[in-house]
Amino acid sequence: MKSHAFAIMLGALALVGNPAAAQQQSIVVASTTSTQDSGLFGHILPLFKAVSGIDVKVIAQGTGQALDTGRRGDADVVFVHAKPQEEKFVADGYGVKRFNVMYNDFVLIGPKSDPAKVRGGKDILAALKAVQAAAAPFVSRGDKSGTHSAELALWKAAALDPASAKAPWYREIGQGMGAALNTSGAMGAYVLSDRATWLSFKNKDALELVVEGDARLFNQYGIILVNPAKHPSVKVAAGQAFIDWIISKSGQAAINGYKINGAPLFFANAD
Repeated sequence: MKSHAFAIMLGALALVGNPAAAQQQSIVVASTTSTQDSGLFGHILPLFKAVSGIDVKVIAQGTGQALDTGRRGDADVVFVHAKPQEEKFVADGYGVKRFNVMYNDFVLIGPKSDPAKVRGGKDILAALKAVQAAAAPFVSRGDKSGTHSAELALWKAAALDPASAKAPWYREIGQGMGAALNTSGAMGAYVLSDRATWLSFKNKDALELVVEGDARLFNQYGIILVNPAKHPSVKVAAGQAFIDWIISKSGQAAINGYKINGAPLFFANAD
């Protein structure tokens, strides 16, 4: 096992150290919509290709769908943000090892009219209770993404379950973060968003950030190589080269260097 891991490491280092040898290499990364929609990949992937010669094709999905893509062997790497699901992915043998990459936080977005009167709050559970009490419109991604999982966990922590109760003010749309924000703007509804997508979102006119700063809103991202023992087609050396770069000082600096209007969207925290 150790000799196999060492061989993988040598292959990955050879690719990173010799771009010419990797010119025809490409990998598929199944990731969340937030890393794509925020523009992060547009910033970091050219930097990775410059040092490795490896092309990265991103499949942007909700975290649950991205992990399913990895389980089918349709990706070489998964880069997502739902740690319990990621750990299960590895424990079930579909992933080799999970690494922390970066974090940001979730924020509650709402209409400027703020019918639930939660603007400026720091307690997300109190805010959700106020939304429920006011029967104020709330849009849920409803797509088994990391954000959707976080939202459901917060409702549960608030001792509420509007999804199961089929509350008329609670709307599940089964779509990504950008679509959820657009729907919220059109409906005058509240929605839980990752901060990166909110900062990069262009159609903010009818919406504003109303609740932030609760420790429960912490949002960790992780990266995993799909297990070649399950799927021999996995491009192990190139996939590991991408992971090694992402968690290296260069990759972490690239993540920290990505900002919109001077505001960082992610904070690198590889172990």
